[in-house]
Amino acid sequence: MSTAEKTPRRASGRPKPPASAPPALAGSMLARRRAAAILEVLAGVRRPSEAAQALETSLPRYYQLERHALVGLLAACEPPPHGPRPDPSRRLAALERENQRLRRECDRHQALVRAAERSLGLALAVARPPAKAVEAKPSANGRKRRARRPSVRALKAVRMLQAAETTSAPEGTAAETATPDKEGGRA
Repeated sequence: MSTAEKTPRRASGRPKPPASAPPALAGSMLARRRAAAILEVLAGVRRPSEAAQALETSLPRYYQLERHALVGLLAACEPPPHGPRPDPSRRLAALERENQRLRRECDRHQALVRAAERSLGLALAVARPPAKAVEAKPSANGRKRRARRPSVRALKAVRMLQAAETTSAPEGTAAETATPDKEGGRA
C-alpha cells in the first residue's frame, strides 16, 4: 500500500473527514429555505425582492429575516468563553447556603436585640406583619371617617416619658441627643 492511497491524518492521529461530505445541518425545511434565500441575496445571485417572492413574504419581512440571520451569525462567530462554564445547580446550592447563613445571622441578631431590650427593661414589641389597611367607612351622616390606627399603650407611655424627659432635661444633655419616635399616628 503506497502513501498516496492512505487517508491523510491530522496531528491528533485521527483521519480527516472526506472533503465532499458537508457537515449535517439541523433545522426545519422552512429555516433551510430562508437561509438559502438570504445567502443567495448576500452572494448577489438574487435580488431581495426575488428572495421575498420565493419565501412568499413581503420585502420588509425579508429584510427583518436577513437582519435576524446576521445577528445570529455574529453571535455564533463569537469566541467561546475561557475557563469553566457556570453551573446553575452549583449556583443554586451556593445561594441556598448563603440564605441559611443569613437566616442564622438574622436570628442571632434578633436574639441579641431581645437580650438588650430585657437588660434595659424595655417592653418587648412582638414583631408582627404590618396590619392591613382599613378602608374608611361612611358614618351616619354619609361622610367618610378616617380609619383609626391601632396604637400600643406601651408606645404611648414611652413617647410621654421621652417628652417629659426632654422638657425637664437641662440644655446640652439628653434633650439634644433624644430623637422622637417618627410614628405617624395620634397619641
